[in-house]
Amino acid sequence: MTGRRVAITGIGVLAPGGIGAKNFWNLLSEGRTSTRGITFFDPSSFRSRVAAEIDFDPEEHGLSPQEIRRMDRAAQLAVVATREAVADSGIVLAELDPYRTGVTIGSAVGATTGLDQEYRVVSDGGRLDLVDHRYAVPHLYNHFVPSSFAAEVAWAVGAEGPSTVVSTGCTSGLDSVGHAVDIIREGTADVMIAGSSDAPISPITVACFDAIKATTSRNDDPEHASRPFDGTRNGFVLGEGSAVFVLEELESAKRRGAHIYAEIAGYASRCNAFHMTGLRPDGAEMAEAIGVALDEARMSPDSIDYINAHGSGTKQNDRHETAAFKRSLGDHAYRTPVSSIKSMVGHSLGAIGSIEIAASALAMENHVVPPTANLHTPDPECDLDYVPITAREWRTDTVLTVGSGFGGFQSAMVLARPDRSIA
Repeated sequence: MTGRRVAITGIGVLAPGGIGAKNFWNLLSEGRTSTRGITFFDPSSFRSRVAAEIDFDPEEHGLSPQEIRRMDRAAQLAVVATREAVADSGIVLAELDPYRTGVTIGSAVGATTGLDQEYRVVSDGGRLDLVDHRYAVPHLYNHFVPSSFAAEVAWAVGAEGPSTVVSTGCTSGLDSVGHAVDIIREGTADVMIAGSSDAPISPITVACFDAIKATTSRNDDPEHASRPFDGTRNGFVLGEGSAVFVLEELESAKRRGAHIYAEIAGYASRCNAFHMTGLRPDGAEMAEAIGVALDEARMSPDSIDYINAHGSGTKQNDRHETAAFKRSLGDHAYRTPVSSIKSMVGHSLGAIGSIEIAASALAMENHVVPPTANLHTPDPECDLDYVPITAREWRTDTVLTVGSGFGGFQSAMVLARPDRSIA
C-alpha cells in the first residue's frame, strides 16, 4: 500500500422515497418512511406483502429506449446514480486518464428483476416446462452475468481501469467501496466510481425470504412495518435502490478544489464461519471488523460520533449488533447515537451498504443524525441510544457504518473529516 488517502467527492442516490441525494437526505432528516404494500406484482399469495419501492421512470432520468431495453432495473439504477455522482463531484471525465479510472459495483442478487420477468415470458407464465428462448430479450445474457453492471457504469464514464462486481450478500455495498479504496491506496487507480445496486422486489425474492420468515408479516400497517431495535420487530422490509460515489486520492481532490464529503479512513470485513443465516449473539466478528477498521483509521473507539447501524429489524441481527457495538467501543457505545435508516428505506440487500455510506456522509455534512423511525417500544436487549422517531442535531465528525450479511459476512467502515489529526 502507498498510504494514499481516499475521499468521497461525489454522491448519487436512488432510494425509496428519495431519488437524488438531496431528496434522499430530506426523507431521512424528516424521519419519513417509504415502505408500502407491494405494487410491482400481485403479492396476495405471499406471507410478506410490503416493500420499499422506488417510483422510478428510466426515461425521465435520461436513459434511452435502447439502454432501457438492454439493462436490468438494477443496472439502470446504478447508471443513473453514477451520472448524479459524477455531476455532483464536478470532475471532468474527459480530463481523466481512462486507464487510471476504475469501477466497483456491489450487488447481492444481480439482475433478479429482469430474469424473473424473462422467465415468465419464455415459459408462458410458468406453463411450459421447456421454455421458448425465441421470446427472450436479445440481451438476456447480460442479466445472467452480474459483471454487466460494472460494464454499464464503466461505459457511462469512459473508465478503462479496474472494473469489478463485488457480491458478498448484504455487505456488498460496503465491500465494493472498501475494495475501491484499496485500489486507490495501492496506486492502481486515481479515481474510482464505486457503489452498489439491487432491485430485488420480485416474486422469486419475496418467496425466498418468505420461506425463511426473514421478512415482516406486518401487512396491515406497511408504513410502520420496518421497526429496527423495537421490541415488536418481526423481520425486515425488502427494498431496492442504488448509491454510487466518486472516490479520489485525497490530495488530488484538494488540488482541483473538489468538495470533500468525507475521507474513508478505515475499512475491514470478517466472516463468522458459523451459519448461512444465523448469527452468534456476542457479535464477536462484527466487533473484530470494527476494531480493525478503527486501527486502520488510527482512531480510538471514543472517536466515533455516530453509528449507522445495519439495523435490519430481525430479532437476531439487532441483538447481535448491539453486542458488537458494546464489545468494540466499550462504555463509549452507551454515549454514541445509533440509528438504522432501514426503518425508512427498507433493506435493499446488496445496495443498502452504499446507501448507508451516503447517509453517513450526509449526516457528517449536515451535523444531523437521522432517526430510527417506528421505534416506540424499547427492547431490554437493545439498550443503546437508537435516536427514536426524530432526527437529532449532533456534531458528527466521524461515523462508523456497518453491515451484516447472509453467509456470516460482517463489514465496518469509518468515515472521517479529512482535516482531523492523524496519530
